[in-house]
Amino acid sequence: MDSDTLILAAGSAPALGFIGWIVIGGLAGWIGSKIMKRDNQMGLLLNIVVGVLGGFLGGWLLTLFGVDVAGGGWIFSFLTCLLGAVILLWIVGLVTKRR
Repeated sequence: MDSDTLILAAGSAPALGFIGWIVIGGLAGWIGSKIMKRDNQMGLLLNIVVGVLGGFLGGWLLTLFGVDVAGGGWIFSFLTCLLGAVILLWIVGLVTKRR
């Protein structure tokens, strides 16, 4: 491959910036808390934190299964964050249930 092809391939799926991660993380955390029925206990800031941490968790889990998460785009990033947020809230529910 020549350098022009690499530049085009790298530019085809723009990376999420800081604001993008906040928006996608907030939406994924909020929808994840609705799915797990924990929305009453969470505010905006916690939804964002759960969504962003869920993005890291979901991305890590998907790479374990050989999924390329780097070039997925906005919708794939949102679904990855949502998956991770639901798993994270499920784990938190297991830990807090034992107390």
